[in-house]
Amino acid sequence: MTTISPTPASAPAALPHPATPPQPAMQLRELVFGAARAAAVRAAARLRVADALDETPATAQELAERVGTEEVPLRRLLRALCCYGIFAETADGRFAHTEMSRLLREDDPHSLRDISLWCTEPWTWDVWPRLDDAVRTGRSVFQDVHGKGFFDYLHQDAHESAQIFNRAMTTSSVQSALDVAELLDLTGVSSVADIGGGQGHVLASLLEKHPALHGTLMDLPGVVARADARLRDEGALAGRTRIVAGDCREAIPVEAGLYIIKNILEWDDDSTRRTLRNVVAAARPGARVVVIENLVDDTPSMRFTTAMDLLLLLNVGGAKHTRESLVTRISDAGLLIGDVVPVNAYLHAFECVVPD
Repeated sequence: MTTISPTPASAPAALPHPATPPQPAMQLRELVFGAARAAAVRAAARLRVADALDETPATAQELAERVGTEEVPLRRLLRALCCYGIFAETADGRFAHTEMSRLLREDDPHSLRDISLWCTEPWTWDVWPRLDDAVRTGRSVFQDVHGKGFFDYLHQDAHESAQIFNRAMTTSSVQSALDVAELLDLTGVSSVADIGGGQGHVLASLLEKHPALHGTLMDLPGVVARADARLRDEGALAGRTRIVAGDCREAIPVEAGLYIIKNILEWDDDSTRRTLRNVVAAARPGARVVVIENLVDDTPSMRFTTAMDLLLLLNVGGAKHTRESLVTRISDAGLLIGDVVPVNAYLHAFECVVPD
């Protein structure tokens, strides 16, 4: 069980957290039951249990009536989740919110509901058991399991999963965009290009923060067609925005004072090298280039980033970078690297400049 955030004075106290950590043998047993933990989070998200619970603790029976389940199995699910700090059980057997359970609410500004669903979609259960094959061969197993590549499968055979993927990526991008906008010093910068920038949430955040700034969003045609409404025709930022459809691995027909490359250098070495060299070819001497990526070392969130790294291997044969591997690829492209600073708990920004 876990302690909970302060609740109204009338709310019963939460049960205490066990004081003694489990021994190694029990820790390993818990690890191999990790699928149960992920499945429990998914079940709570799909049932919308967090949305059904307000700030007043509720019984399992009350919650079961609200979400349309049987009382006893729901209590079992909630007690399992309480062990990991997702909900808390009070001394009188009611259940209350914790900081983590609130993140499963759809209306929470930092909601992780869609991301929780995306990471536990049905196809994930098929590829994880093949991780040993991916490690043995160094390539994706997705084609072997599903008969086609990851994105083809997603859009042709798993339409609901594709929608969840789009919502999850939007959620993640919107949340990290605010962190990027807060981090970057744009003194002296009049134009910025978001290369492979998806729907343009980072660019929109920067344009909103800096009223004199002009920006370009570049990504594949099907991606920029769904660009943030603020950037499109008649949007609030459209007058300062240029949208370019293209593949940054082929060419980058954009000149700017600052180029942002966020989370697009994780597929394979060839595409990474081509993208970075294309930026150098397009930019004028002295232009800034900020590369933003998850790292699998030197980060406080290694459990998260290393898990994403393994899922990339399974799905598309890609990889997250270490600090050294990213520095090597950036330097090989001809960029000069300055500061490396954390954006948040799971992203780092590599400040670079195009040499004279």
